[in-house]
Amino acid sequence: MKQFLEGSRVVAEIVKLCKPGVISAYPITPQTHIVEELAKMVADGELVSQFINVESEHSAASVVLGAVATGVRVFTATSSQGLLLMGEVIFNISGMRMPVVLTCANRAISAPINIWNDQQDSMALRDSGWIQIYAENNQEAADFHLIAYRIAEDKSVMLPVMVCMDGFILTHGMEAIDMPEQGQVDKFLPPYNPLYKLDPAEPISMGLLADPGYYMETRYAIQETLEQTLKLIPKVAGEFSSVFGRDYKDCLVEEYKTKDAEKVIVAMGSVCGTVKEVVDGLREKGKKVGLLKIITFRPFPYTRVFEALKNIPKVAVLEKAVSLGAYAPLAVELRACFFNKKKSPKVISSFVAGLGGRDITEQSIKEIFKKLNTKEIALEFIDLKPELIKDEYGE
Repeated sequence: MKQFLEGSRVVAEIVKLCKPGVISAYPITPQTHIVEELAKMVADGELVSQFINVESEHSAASVVLGAVATGVRVFTATSSQGLLLMGEVIFNISGMRMPVVLTCANRAISAPINIWNDQQDSMALRDSGWIQIYAENNQEAADFHLIAYRIAEDKSVMLPVMVCMDGFILTHGMEAIDMPEQGQVDKFLPPYNPLYKLDPAEPISMGLLADPGYYMETRYAIQETLEQTLKLIPKVAGEFSSVFGRDYKDCLVEEYKTKDAEKVIVAMGSVCGTVKEVVDGLREKGKKVGLLKIITFRPFPYTRVFEALKNIPKVAVLEKAVSLGAYAPLAVELRACFFNKKKSPKVISSFVAGLGGRDITEQSIKEIFKKLNTKEIALEFIDLKPELIKDEYGE
C-alpha cells in the first residue's frame, strides 16, 4: 500500500511490523523522530513492546544488548556523537554475537558541532564487526530493515546489522513508500528463535574473559562469518523479492548503466540518486558514464566490485567521509579490490564531498566526471571555499 511518509516515520512503521520486544534509544538529531514515533506506538497500544527510556546512548545500547541476550528481538537508533558514545557496547554486541538491528541516521561528527549529514559516524565504527547497509532512498531504508533482521538472526550469522540512512535528506524527507502488510512481513521474517539465551532455568555465561589463548579465535570467527555473509545476503535479497516484488539483485552493489561505461562514479547513500540524474543527462549527450552504488559496505564485497569495474577505464570514488591523516575510507577499499590484479581501471581517483551537510550538486558531479580526463587523483576535497582556508601559519 502506497503511503506518503517522512523517512523517520517509514522506519518506525517498518520496525513496528518486525515486532521487536524491546526498544531503547536516547534522542539525538536527526534520528529522534524514529524512536519518538515508536514510543507513541507503544503508548497507544499499536505495538506490544517495552520502550525503555535511558539517560544516554551508551545505556540504550546496553539495554538492547541485555534484552537480545534473553532471546527477545530488539531495536535501537542513533546518530553521530550518540553512535560514538555507544562505541564500547557496539563492539560488545558483535563480540557476543548478538543480532541487534540499529538505524544510524548519518550525521557529521563534532567538533565543530554540526547536525547535518555526512557518513563519518558509521565509518568511524566500520571495523566493529557489524554488518553495514546503506540506503539511497526511503523505500530502501524500509526494505533494508526487513533484510537486516533476516540476516542478523540467521543462525549461521548471529551478528548485528547497522542500517545507515542519510540524516535529514532521508530521515526528514517525504516520499511515496510501498509499505508492506503485516502478513507479508510475517511470511518473510519469522519470530526470533535464538540458538542460545540467558535463562535462569538453563544458566549460561556470556561475554567472559578471553585470555591470549582464546581471544584471537573469536576475531577469526567473526571475520569468517562476515565473509560467508556475502553469500547469504544475495539469498535473502532474492527471498525478499519473491515476497515483496522489489528486486535489489544481490543487495551488495547496484550497477547503473555501467556495462559500456568509460567513466564510473562509486558512491553510497542518498547522493547516488543525484549521480543517477547526472548519468542520465550525460548519457543523452552521448557520454558513456555510469554509477556503481555500494549497498553493503561491511562485509565489503571485493569480488563483486572487481567484476563490476574491471573493464572500466576511469573510476571516481565519491564519499561523504574522510579518514583524517589517510586516504578516504571507501577509496581505500576500492583500491584494495584491484591490488595485484591483472585487470584494473587505469584511473581510480578519490573525491570527498558533502561533509557537514554541504550540498553535492549536479554540477559538482559533472566536474568529477570531467576530472577523470586527467591523471589519477589520490584525494581531493570537492567544493571547498578558498576564502575559509587559512595558510599553514593560520593567517
